[in-house]
Amino acid sequence: MHTDILLEAHDLVKDFGSARVIQGVSLEIRRGETLGLVGESGSGKSTLARMLLRLLEPTSGRILFHESDAGSFNPAACAAPGPAGKVYSLLDLKTRQMRRLRRRLSMVFQDPFAALNPRMTVQEILAEPFSIHHEQPAGGLSSRLNELLAEVGLETDALRRYPHEFSGGQRQRINIARAIALRPEFLVLDEPVSALDVSVGAQVINLLRDLQQRYGLTCLFISHSMPLVRYLCHRIAVMQDGRIVETGDWSQVCNTPREPYTRRLLAATPEIPALQPGPADT
Repeated sequence: MHTDILLEAHDLVKDFGSARVIQGVSLEIRRGETLGLVGESGSGKSTLARMLLRLLEPTSGRILFHESDAGSFNPAACAAPGPAGKVYSLLDLKTRQMRRLRRRLSMVFQDPFAALNPRMTVQEILAEPFSIHHEQPAGGLSSRLNELLAEVGLETDALRRYPHEFSGGQRQRINIARAIALRPEFLVLDEPVSALDVSVGAQVINLLRDLQQRYGLTCLFISHSMPLVRYLCHRIAVMQDGRIVETGDWSQVCNTPREPYTRRLLAATPEIPALQPGPADT
């Protein structure tokens, strides 16, 4: 087992009534990498991601979070020694403990229109994580909000405006700014460009890749597009009908896939000219 794991899941199962939508999924996400989770719509990708963040409770299985030596999350309960710190079972954490951990786990949702409160200004939206977690940025809140907008390529006058005044791509940049506001260790990207046109989506993907490289984020990138995961991800997990059917480095999965389902995904999704293959190529 790799000693540089941030998050791992073992035998996760999720039932909705009599339907089993996640069927014994196990995976590991390594610190500083982007893991691509790819599959057709309805394969269970978003359900799995929400369970990893405990936005949905699994029917059964385990989710482990590896604390680094430098980490500040350290409740006495639910911890066991790990190779580089402590390991916490997320499903054993109580509500208050899980709330303390949430500042280190974040998510960019699929729909940039539904993810923002239309009655809040961008300033209120970006300030909300700091308020919820009672955190005061070192240089002051105003300076931090301006910095966040610059990081996602928006002007500071956006702070006074409301979500309806922005395009879809701009709204998703606001969502990304909110998601990285507290410098999370783990970021879930749930099909963040599927609601955008190709050219705007490519710009957002390039932004995400730049942020990942700049801050060493650990990301789970969910998509049905093999060209996108090939461009953004270090490793890829292929999901079909609630199961992981193939995993490997991006070059292995994209260039020499083992599973017929993976080959069908590769054949079904066209190339995106604005993107280049593979994070290892840069």
